[in-house]
Amino acid sequence: MTGEFERRHGFPPGANEVRPASRDDQAAARTLAQVSLIPADLVTFYDSIGDVTWADVGNGYFLDPASDVLLRLQEYGVVDLGADQKVQGLVIGSNGGGLSYVLGPDGSVHRTRTASLDEPELDKVADDLRQFLELLERALKRFVADGEPGLL
Repeated sequence: MTGEFERRHGFPPGANEVRPASRDDQAAARTLAQVSLIPADLVTFYDSIGDVTWADVGNGYFLDPASDVLLRLQEYGVVDLGADQKVQGLVIGSNGGGLSYVLGPDGSVHRTRTASLDEPELDKVADDLRQFLELLERALKRFVADGEPGLL
């Protein structure tokens, strides 16, 4: 498989994994829940999953560990999701092309249109975390089947 991947894409495969949550990941998720209004689905996710790294699926898909989400929140704050700037979300991951995934307080997932988070323009990509994870799974299956991950 490694030879096939390298022949097809021109570089060797990188890290591609869904890492189980450690006690540190779970502790960071609990701290995140205490300092920010986050959907319960994200806490449940981080109770089992430490992070997702699919470096070789398209440009890549990354769901950050809770500790990184917490650190980003502490250093940079929340991201404004609406034009009225009353709805704010957390950056939970990115694609390898520089776009970020932002989780809203209602559980919806948005993707930035550009790499900047200063005044981001966002598109809603999923109604909730579960739907977003299902879209990620479809992107992985499509990439395995035909080498194209889609536009998530």
